[in-house]
Amino acid sequence: MRRLASVILWSVIAAAFIGPGTVTTAALSGASHGVALLWALGFSTVATLVLQEASARLTAASGRDLAAALRESYHHGPAGALVLALVIGSIGLGCAAYEAGNLLGAAAGAQLILGLSPAVLALVAGAVAAVLLWVGAPRAVANCLAALVALMGVAFLVTAASVLPAAGDLLRGLLVPTVPAEPPGAGLLVLGLVGTTVVPYNLFLGSGLAAGQRLSEIRFGLAVAVVFGGVISMGVLVVGAAVPGELSFAAVATTLAERLGPWASGLFGWGLAAAGLSSAVTAPLAAALTARGLFGEGADDPRWAPASWRYRGVWITVLGVGVGFGVSAVKPVPAILLAQALNGVLLPVAAIFLFLAVNDRRLMGEEALNGAFANLLTTAVVVVTVVLGTSGVLRAGAAALGRSAPGEQTLLTVSGTVAVLAAVPLACALIRRRRRGDPPPGTMDPHA
Repeated sequence: MRRLASVILWSVIAAAFIGPGTVTTAALSGASHGVALLWALGFSTVATLVLQEASARLTAASGRDLAAALRESYHHGPAGALVLALVIGSIGLGCAAYEAGNLLGAAAGAQLILGLSPAVLALVAGAVAAVLLWVGAPRAVANCLAALVALMGVAFLVTAASVLPAAGDLLRGLLVPTVPAEPPGAGLLVLGLVGTTVVPYNLFLGSGLAAGQRLSEIRFGLAVAVVFGGVISMGVLVVGAAVPGELSFAAVATTLAERLGPWASGLFGWGLAAAGLSSAVTAPLAAALTARGLFGEGADDPRWAPASWRYRGVWITVLGVGVGFGVSAVKPVPAILLAQALNGVLLPVAAIFLFLAVNDRRLMGEEALNGAFANLLTTAVVVVTVVLGTSGVLRAGAAALGRSAPGEQTLLTVSGTVAVLAAVPLACALIRRRRRGDPPPGTMDPHA
């Protein structure tokens, strides 16, 4: 029963990364390149599991969640102020800016079934999210989200099974990494598939939920939940591969209705609605848990209890901004661009911090310290986060200046150069961390 409870708890992570953005990107990848980019979702699933496990292990070993660990490590000087401002800006602004998309995604799915106004449906979705967040502690919310993830999984996977391509094509797309030359844009879609799965605020969300959990149960629950979430995303890509012509949610529904009957269209609609609603709950929840880690004194701090005005004030603000933009149908473009840029910086910062933290003997102890294989996986994931972050900043900067985004070749070249330049100082810092002795009980080096 404890393992089942762990899977239910960690379903929050799958609920968080499978939102309207993931559904759109995965379906577009399928519509453009068939199942050739399935491998990118396979890699992003592994990358998500590696980073989420490291974040949760940090909490289990040190008693501090990721936000608190960052605060204690960078609590003084210009560098500390910059890191904390980055975390606050990226998590707060990012969650608020993307919340409108989550609510509109939920509305788009419900509209395929009910045919009501998107604004009305977005308002209803916001109200449902508010009720879940108001009455439930984080683990109670997780139980509700597990049901949504199950609904989403059944909807997308049953639909995908109905349009499944040949087994050989499926295995080739999953196991053989390729970037098709035609039609152009496959490289950016690969970055998009990884970027919509490896989301920085999910690291803070998962770390906040790990308090009081056993490491073995964390690993089991995370593995099941994240892998299941990755399979759901792959199912969406397979569904997109069956859609001819220009992609839209309505086009997917029409194609499925023509090929399989109205039930398939309705099932896809329910899956999309569940994806949007689950992400509409997890974004405000992540913001509240991150604020608790940054400004509170741990998970048991009564000032930041789920029923406190501080905790509720954070998620109400994030949800309220999303509902406002969702109902008005006005996209918060400047906020989204800034959030993309901040997230582009925060993701590699958080990944590098985690990489160094889980290799710090004084923080993790011997039992929870990274091993050689874990370091190999984490290094690969960190490199990818640097590439993702650099490309995200470049694209957001070009959009903010009103210019066209840099081409694939330029993005990958610049991003790869930044990753190589970051490798040497990161390796030196890693060696120093692993040579450290044990810390005094309950302490953490603020100069790490």
